[in-house]
Amino acid sequence: MNFSDINFISILVAALSSFTLSSVWYSNLLFRQAWLESCGLTELDLQSANKKRVCIGTFSFSFLAAFVLSIFLGNESSLGLSVGTGFAIGLFWVSSSLGLSYLYEQRPVKLFLINSGYYVSQFSLMGLILGGWP
Repeated sequence: MNFSDINFISILVAALSSFTLSSVWYSNLLFRQAWLESCGLTELDLQSANKKRVCIGTFSFSFLAAFVLSIFLGNESSLGLSVGTGFAIGLFWVSSSLGLSYLYEQRPVKLFLINSGYYVSQFSLMGLILGGWP
């Protein structure tokens, strides 16, 4: 793939969608309290975190994931294939890798389900955007 074939606007939108999804996923609307409880954090811990570092890091990693997914999908992927690929990556590569770590670290199943669900949704959404981009 030639870098001139890469649609950086669609990658930027996919990264922003991932960033937005994480803001909703880990909010009080969905899983914030269960996530905090499962990973042993408190609201005070979150308030004392370096928000600039967290936001820049979150966006940077989201952009990197969208960029590599875009290269992986190529320019000719259909919408269905792109969403299915994103779903499969989230479920089988990311979630299974998290599962291995969580087993050895003896982390709660609830935390695994929350975080894995996020990654399956994240990669599916990025696949939707990248595959559906004109």
